[in-house]
Formats: sequence, structure tokens, C-alpha cells
Amino acid sequence: MTTIEFPNLPNAQQCQKSAPPYLGLVCITSDKQVRFRTMTRTRYLKLSLSDRKVVLSELYRYNLQRLHDALSFCQQNKIQLYRMPSALFPLSDLEDEIGANILEVMSADLATIGERANALTIRMVLHPDQYVVLSSDSPEVVQASINNLAWHGRILDLLGLPRSPWSLMNIHGGKSQRAEKLIKVISELPENIKSRLTLENDEYAYSADEILAVCQQAGVPMVFDAHHHICHENLDSYDHPSVASMLYAARETWTNPDWQLVHISNGEQAFNDRKHSDLITDMPNVYYQVPWIEVEAKQKEQAIALLRSSWLIKNNCT
Repeated sequence: MTTIEFPNLPNAQQCQKSAPPYLGLVCITSDKQVRFRTMTRTRYLKLSLSDRKVVLSELYRYNLQRLHDALSFCQQNKIQLYRMPSALFPLSDLEDEIGANILEVMSADLATIGERANALTIRMVLHPDQYVVLSSDSPEVVQASINNLAWHGRILDLLGLPRSPWSLMNIHGGKSQRAEKLIKVISELPENIKSRLTLENDEYAYSADEILAVCQQAGVPMVFDAHHHICHENLDSYDHPSVASMLYAARETWTNPDWQLVHISNGEQAFNDRKHSDLITDMPNVYYQVPWIEVEAKQKEQAIALLRSSWLIKNNCT
């Protein structure tokens, strides 16, 4: 068991809980209760300027309501961790600034969602998309990645979420063998990005050891992913000693260890399969000691329910 301290946000009560690991919902539900709309850039650019405003306004209001629905779902199912979709407000970062202006007009509605999440003690986080590559050799790609993160940070600001790893923006290391470049770019990031930034190990470019070193030097927390680790190292068990040692090392990068967040997934066809399975049937034993776990499984809420009824109950964590 671990004691979790929720951040003391404005107009919110401090909340402490003695609790098992919190299992987090990633973006949507498998049964379509929580789903969002999107729009392609190609379709958007075919619209007139006036039509763009109308279409995006309707889309954003729809997705705002779905975000309320996501919080309601989490409340009803006692889920305290929710990863928002990275494309929650598609095309809002374009140079025409139509989407950005709409969100500014809707700022009060966004703030209401953040206040509600805080009142429900639901932690909201983001995982910007794979095109964010801070270690790229291309200055244009790096700048586009920074712009993308800045806009995600602006959305978190509009939601009234704190500039801290409580409301983290998690990314991968990007281009391999560019650790020095990655550290340098992170050191120059604006405060609304760096204060929320976390880095995650992956199966290809950055091992857990490598991303840990980057996090230590850059001063950002590490999100440990056990499945990425076993795939990268070709291990045959989540209880390999390196899993526990990496998790404990990652914890040291969190200024507040009670906020440490990790990911879990299982292989679809085999233990080391990089594709995610429908459910989670194999967990690292050391994950009993983790406060926050994002469940990356295709069956979403069913996977959380199964873990609660099987894995957690084995350790009297329910």
C-alpha cells in the first residue's frame, strides 16, 4: 500500500488516501461510452475560413462533452487516472489560429473540467503523438515538436492543471544515439513544457538504462514501461531482476515519488510481442509497489476490471 498526496490546487481540498496502485484508463473505452471525434488536415484545408470556424467549434464542444463523459466514467468505475487523447482538439495548433482562438473563447469551459477532475481526485495526463522527436537531426522537426508540446501545455494550462509531473506530458526519446542532443533541447524548453515533461523507455531507440541517464541529466522524471524493457532486452519474465532495479532507479527521478507513473502492456501473440494484447494477464510483482499504472491494453476498462479482480486481490490491494 502507498499513501498518495494529491496536489493542492486552487479552490481544491487536500486529499490523502491509503490505496493500492491506481490503474489508469488510456483515452477511450472499448465499449464506445467514451469516444472522441477528429478531423484530418486535408479535409480541414478544403473548407472556407468561415466554415473552418463553424466546424471546429462544433467538434471542440463535442469533445469537451466527451471529456466530461470520461470523467464521469472514471468516477463511476473508481478510476483515478485518465490519459487524455493527444488529438483532443485537432488542428488547434495550425497557423491560421482558428482552433486556438476557439479554445481561448472556451477557456471557462475547459477550466470547469480541470476543476471537476480535481474535485474528483482524478489525475489527468497526456502522451503527445509519435511525431514529437526532440532528438531529431532536423531543426525543423525539433521546432515542430517543441511547438506541439507547447500547444499541449497550453491546453493543460486552460484546463487549470498544475505545471508539474502530476499533469505530465510523456514522450519517447526519439532518434537513437542522440542523448546529448535530447538533453540540450530539454534544457532549453520553456517552463510550461519542461515542468510537465517525462520520458519513457521504448523497444527500439532508447533502453531503460539509456533513457534513465537522459532523465537524470535533464532533470525530468522517467516513466518506466516494463513491457518495452523486456522487449528491448529480450527477457522472458517481468520478474527479471532488471525490471525491479529499473523501476527503483526511475523512482529516484521523481521529486515526489508518490507521483511515480509507469506503463504496462502484454504481448499480443507472445510474451515479447510488441503489439498490445486485449487484456493484461501478466504483471511484474514489483508493480505492487507503484502508485500509478497506465493500463495499455486494447480492451481498456475490461483490462482494468480483470486486474482488479485477479492481480490486485492476490496482494489484498482492493
